[in-house]
Amino acid sequence: MRKINRFEEKKAPERLQKILAKYGIGSRRKIEEFIQQGRVRVNGKVATIGDKATDSDKISFDGKALHLYGQPMTRPRVVIYHKREGEVCTSKDEKDRKTVFDSLPKLAKSRWIMVGRLDINTTGLLLFTTDGDLANRLMHPSYEIEREYAVRVFGEQLSEDTIKKLKEGIQLEDGVAKFNHIKFSGGEGANLWYYVTLSEGRNREVRRMFEAIGVTVSRLTRVRFGDIILPKYISRGKTLELTPSEVNRLRKSVKLKEYSFPKKLVDRLEKK
Repeated sequence: MRKINRFEEKKAPERLQKILAKYGIGSRRKIEEFIQQGRVRVNGKVATIGDKATDSDKISFDGKALHLYGQPMTRPRVVIYHKREGEVCTSKDEKDRKTVFDSLPKLAKSRWIMVGRLDINTTGLLLFTTDGDLANRLMHPSYEIEREYAVRVFGEQLSEDTIKKLKEGIQLEDGVAKFNHIKFSGGEGANLWYYVTLSEGRNREVRRMFEAIGVTVSRLTRVRFGDIILPKYISRGKTLELTPSEVNRLRKSVKLKEYSFPKKLVDRLEKK
């Protein structure tokens, strides 16, 4: 009779950020904040940055066992959301204002992670995913994901010198900011439209850049994030889920391996 090995092969410990990201708790960067805030425990002890764990460890977040948040991500999902003006980019709001999460598809076994954010008065494209690794890379400055905005300003058309300043760099309180491109797109009277692109997502960055040159932004809409363009047929407050091939193109853009989606799922979700 063959001798049975009583010792099962154990998986190598993984960083807590990676484990919690699989459960949709947030991006790795956000999870680092949670750890620093003392919201993550391993075997009853408050976790610290750099801690690792295995499946046999008891991990909790906000006092709740990790498995109660659902199952680890089974497949990466990504949705486009057309944000409305007046919505806040938080899961809950103390002032009881409507949040962007209120309009997302409900999930039974994972959580939506928001990729970046828009201020309350800005409309347009927001991405949400169940993939913590994907969210982390899309938000990480090193990948320089380009964002494009449609900007309506009040006043006269910008001079060539002003446009040059905006492209070379404007000094803000948190450092220099610049547009990669800026294009005039017409308008009526004192309401003029521009399309601008930049490769970072600091708080109210586009608005602050125009304010720094004395120009008032009266409307701001994000129309593109990387290669993802906000479709014109998606009305405000509505979502569109990316197909498996679109998800994999997004993963490849930030150097993640393609995910092997089940063939039946691909046949059902891909557009014919």
